Amino acid sequence: MKQKKPLLPTNHKLHVKKDDKVIIITGKDKGKKGRVIAAFPRENRVLIEGVNLVKRHTKPSQANPQGGIINKEAPIHASNVMLLDPKSGLPTRIGYLVQADGTKVRIARRSGEVID
Repeated sequence: MKQKKPLLPTNHKLHVKKDDKVIIITGKDKGKKGRVIAAFPRENRVLIEGVNLVKRHTKPSQANPQGGIINKEAPIHASNVMLLDPKSGLPTRIGYLVQADGTKVRIARRSGEVID
């Protein structure tokens, strides 16, 4: 029996969160922009709207009585995406800043703009 690959520790953090605007920096969809639909920190992957589409062959069911071939997004590795700067719309790295009231926020390194 084939063994499953162990998952990363549960405390693994991603640099992107749900609803962030990102750009794909490598792979077949390089240059495409999209919104993060879901993040999977344990697998270090993210699901991006309209990116990495795969064809899914489905049997007829109650929800889809016709069945057929459906295009849906597949997760891609988090290292292949970069957050878009809210000010300029260009790719940027992420920094963290602890504010005076003690809350930790993400900042865009390109412009210094607060993201959260």
